[in-house]
Amino acid sequence: SNLYLLRQSTDYFAQSTELNVFTHTWSLGVEEQFYILFPFLIWFSGFGRQTKNGARNLFLIVGALTITSLIGFLYLYPTNQSAAYFLMPTRFWEMAAGCLLFITFQKRAYMEKFLEKVPPLLVLGLIVGIMYLPMSLAATSTVTVVVLSLVLIASLKKGTGSYTFFTNSRVVYIGLISYSLYLWHWGVLSISRWTIGIHWWSIPFQIALMFGLAIASYQKIETPLRKANWFGNRWKTLLAGSGVMVTLSGGLFALERPLKEKLFTGTENSSSYARNNFILPNLSPEFSSKNCNNKFDLSKCHLKSDSKKTIFFLGNSHANHYRETAYLFHKNFDIRIFSITTGWCNFPLQQNEFISQYCKKKPANFDIQKKVETHLLKNASDSDIVIISNRYPTSSKGRSLPNPWLDSKHSIKQINHLFENLSQKGVSLILILPSPEFDILPDICSKEWFRQEPNALCSIEKKEVIRKQQKARALVYKFLDPGIQIYDPVSYLCDEKCSVLDKKGKLLYWDDDHITDYANKYYIYPNLVLFLKNLKLI
Repeated sequence: SNLYLLRQSTDYFAQSTELNVFTHTWSLGVEEQFYILFPFLIWFSGFGRQTKNGARNLFLIVGALTITSLIGFLYLYPTNQSAAYFLMPTRFWEMAAGCLLFITFQKRAYMEKFLEKVPPLLVLGLIVGIMYLPMSLAATSTVTVVVLSLVLIASLKKGTGSYTFFTNSRVVYIGLISYSLYLWHWGVLSISRWTIGIHWWSIPFQIALMFGLAIASYQKIETPLRKANWFGNRWKTLLAGSGVMVTLSGGLFALERPLKEKLFTGTENSSSYARNNFILPNLSPEFSSKNCNNKFDLSKCHLKSDSKKTIFFLGNSHANHYRETAYLFHKNFDIRIFSITTGWCNFPLQQNEFISQYCKKKPANFDIQKKVETHLLKNASDSDIVIISNRYPTSSKGRSLPNPWLDSKHSIKQINHLFENLSQKGVSLILILPSPEFDILPDICSKEWFRQEPNALCSIEKKEVIRKQQKARALVYKFLDPGIQIYDPVSYLCDEKCSVLDKKGKLLYWDDDHITDYANKYYIYPNLVLFLKNLKLI
């Protein structure tokens, strides 16, 4: 699971990650990978065979790997946080630190005597205090906590209050069930976020449920599997357990097709298909550009009429989520519409030396954006309107770019260059600013029988949305040609707060930043009509 989350480039502390019941199992993947490697180090160093220099060899080997691992962690953390967080080689140093402490105490008793003098409560207080440091100090905090944990282990000696506390039978029991507690705690939290939420009144029940499940799991599953001989010997017990797992896994595979769209089985369902292909759930059937977008046939990207005016909706997925608005212009004003958009690639494409690394991952999208620009420059004429909407990042997180702001700057300059050519033909150009972004999935915002009130994270203060977009907006206002008109969707999607739901409880977003057809019909379209009328463009 650590490798899976790395491939997803998951931010472990993002809201969407908190909704994944299995997110916490990344650490189990790291541990198991460590446990596969470590016995070989113990054996080949001679320590496991109790050779003369075995302890020294193990210390040198593990010490060298620990230093290498720590350097890798500190090097990767600023540039590729996901890799530093989820990969075993960059986590090796934390687990290996315990081995180094053990050998040090065996061979250098004076170090143990020295650390015994450190007050354990002071060390414990420092560990707790470090957890309140800002995320900008996360790498430093991680290293410090590991070092302090080693000191705490060394300082816990008989006669101290901390030793008495940590050896109390009730505290020891929590240690015994800690593995089961770790397995269950995240599931309870995650499912709570999906359903009733986490509130002051629910926390006691949720903690009780965690401990209840952990105790039952420890007593009825973990301990019997480790100690019981249900079939006469240990190997038969393990084989029986393996057989149960294989049978259950086979059953899931067999049920995958019958349960499609009813139970998530790890493959694409209709929801993910909609997200990946930008086919919105309630898109007006007259303007389903599935063939246009999937086959890149420009002749199928039109809504035709007798009007001499054409509105072009162009950009990446953030133009595609305005397709319902495009259809309503055609329906209500009998205006011709041309709309083809792609994920990943901004429109128009930047000069070759600045082509987004993000866009290069989807060569087909890159090719279609080139064709669209050629088509636009050839066919746009006097009184036509070009509406461009791209996603300009509100932060650098999640973007595989060396400098996403530089990328945005040159994207805007390309829009200016396009406008120079279009304005000579009497074509107007409008740039739509970014829509609000949420660090949450809309799925947990809708009203359900088990969730009467939306999650608090389903809305953000409007001023906070503007603050997050500040850098992207500053680039637009600084570099955009004054002749290009700017349409701001935040003004129409938000009151004092930007919410996933409107006051009627209807979803305005179908993922963290793409708006629904409902939001188009009742919020974007009517205001864009007024906007264009004020400019005397329609």
